[in-house]
Amino acid sequence: LLDAASEFAYYPGVQNDASAKDFLDRFPLPAIISALQSKVDVPSLESTLVACLERIFRTKYGTSLIPQYMPFIQVGLRADSHLIRCLACKTVSYLLADAQLVIVYPLLLDCLINGNEQVAAASMDAIKNLASFPEGMDIIFPNLAASCSSLGRIRVLALIVKLFSISTSVASIIYNSNLLSLLEAEVSNRNDMLMTLSVLELLYELAEIPHATQFLLRTTLLQILTSMISDTSMESILRSRAIMISGRLLSKVKSAVSAIDGRLQDTDECESALEALGQIG
Repeated sequence: LLDAASEFAYYPGVQNDASAKDFLDRFPLPAIISALQSKVDVPSLESTLVACLERIFRTKYGTSLIPQYMPFIQVGLRADSHLIRCLACKTVSYLLADAQLVIVYPLLLDCLINGNEQVAAASMDAIKNLASFPEGMDIIFPNLAASCSSLGRIRVLALIVKLFSISTSVASIIYNSNLLSLLEAEVSNRNDMLMTLSVLELLYELAEIPHATQFLLRTTLLQILTSMISDTSMESILRSRAIMISGRLLSKVKSAVSAIDGRLQDTDECESALEALGQIG
């Protein structure tokens, strides 16, 4: 099994449905899973079998078998081994709109919050793929605002930013779910400079998203950033980042100001345009 799995996993070409079926005809999934769970002290057994299963599940044939092995996925998402947890997260992402994702999503979120860097990245990709489907949105957002450690909170906030970038419709759901308030709360908390800096980095990334400004300007984030910039007792690096984010947000407003300015020549709209420019200052 180990030799065949190594050959399949590290084959330089593409593994298709036929090759996956041929491999599983020789070594059925229950046998591979059993070997993976056996904890036998064989060098490279776990890493080789994980790499092999990952390539199998990437094929359409392999993906079609996943729903039959959901108990294994659930166990994998709770495993002590980071390799197995990472495999389970990636496997979930191949399922996408399968109804059983309702069961495993909380486990995915736990992997995001408590897993190592590779596991967190794999779970974030799986959740982002899930968010691409309307059914997935109903699963994700009721569970997202979890109470966790500072690292876990940063990962949840990073997930919000990743989801925000998918589309305007997904961004709208995030806004209407009041999830941007999590960012507002964290950036307002001045007790942990590193946490505040991490959140500011995420806001900087968020401000780059073309459709983000229309939602961010509806929040109190600009007022919070203004307060940070004016606070001379705050660390210089935090004020500098707040300035950069504010610049990104306000640069999008320039087009609106230019459009209003262009209406000054219209006698019917001149008064409204002047009033608007006066309010802007």
